[in-house]
Parts: sequence; C-alpha cells; structure tokens
Amino acid sequence: MKTVTANPQNETRKWWVIDAKDAVLGRLSTTAAKLLMGKHKASYHPAHDHGDFVVIINADKVALTGTKREDIRYFNHSQYPGGWRELTVAQAQSNRPGYPIRHAIHGMLPHTDLGRAIEKKLHIYDGENHPHAAQKPEPVKIR
Repeated sequence: MKTVTANPQNETRKWWVIDAKDAVLGRLSTTAAKLLMGKHKASYHPAHDHGDFVVIINADKVALTGTKREDIRYFNHSQYPGGWRELTVAQAQSNRPGYPIRHAIHGMLPHTDLGRAIEKKLHIYDGENHPHAAQKPEPVKIR
C-alpha cells in the first residue's frame, strides 16, 4: 500500500463566508487567517498552501473595542523627504472600509512568497453582496 502525502495540487479547497457585522477585528482576523492557511485541516503543513478561500462581507461594520478606532495608527512613508503619512483606523475606514481587516490578516500570515499567495484567496466586501455565490460558501460563526 502506498502512502498518500498531501500536496497543494490535489487539495480540495472550500469557500467560507464571514460576516464582519459587529465582529471584533482581532477575533475575525484570527479566524480568517486560520482558514486561509489551512490550519483547520489535518493535512496542514507550514511550507505548503493548503488553505481555503475566505469571503468577508460587511467589512465597514467591523467592531473595535475601547478607543482603538482613534488610538491605532497606520504609518506609511513614500521614501521622499517629508513623505511620512499617518492614518487612524477611522480615517482608513472612511477611504477603504476593508483596509483594517486586510492589514490585520496580513500581519498574521507568513511574510514570504507563500504568504502573498495565501493572501490572494482573501476577498473583502463592504456590503452584504458578493460575487462568489456560485462557489456556495459556507458561513463561519465567530466566537
């Protein structure tokens, strides 16, 4: 009898949908990162992409506890003199509602080529509607 090893080519990937309405950002991000990396599967291996696709809806209604909406700041520099930019979560959410979620999940993924490939399976939408209904995503309950 041959031993069957899991590899990304013969992996079946599921689609999950997470409703971010009134969900705390950290708990939402850890759940999504776990599904994206495939840590919920028995075939998980850190060097392979065994994760599933994740669709997050209602990204504009994500909850932050305490005063984090004004306290957390995102920094960016354009590499030009005086190019330092700083945004609060509220400012970033007014421009791009899914940015705080994407930023939090990005920090939980590997910062390698594998992490960038995993991040392409993440889809974030502002409202209730998403174009992935044909894939029949299953809902995920956040604790």
